[in-house]
Amino acid sequence: MLIGTACTLLSAAGLGIAFLVARRRRYALALRTAAVALLPVGLAMTGVVRFVVNMTFNPVAWAGFGVLACAVLLFLSGRLAEGRGRDRERSGGGTPAAEPAAGSPRSLPKSGRRGGGEADDFSDIEAILKKHGI
Repeated sequence: MLIGTACTLLSAAGLGIAFLVARRRRYALALRTAAVALLPVGLAMTGVVRFVVNMTFNPVAWAGFGVLACAVLLFLSGRLAEGRGRDRERSGGGTPAAEPAAGSPRSLPKSGRRGGGEADDFSDIEAILKKHGI
């Protein structure tokens, strides 16, 4: 009884606001406001509000939500673990699948690494210039 009264008062206030908006010749906004204002009464008449109120104060319902949340987490964890297993199979058993970038120290020959001999660096450059005829 109290729920129905509260929803009716809420809807009446919303319809009053919709009427005031319509007086300002903003009819589209007034129609949307009236539609939203009728929702509490409609929900109270269908019993949805009573269901939600009874469920809110029921500890068994909250335990059920906890079990559902646990099930979702387990499902998502399984999907995540399955996806990581596929990535490892594709890459060849735990080795990185991507090749090192062209300018990274891993991809340079030993003579081109920093800290190596300067003569080796210049000999590579000389060989490249001779190859292009410079």
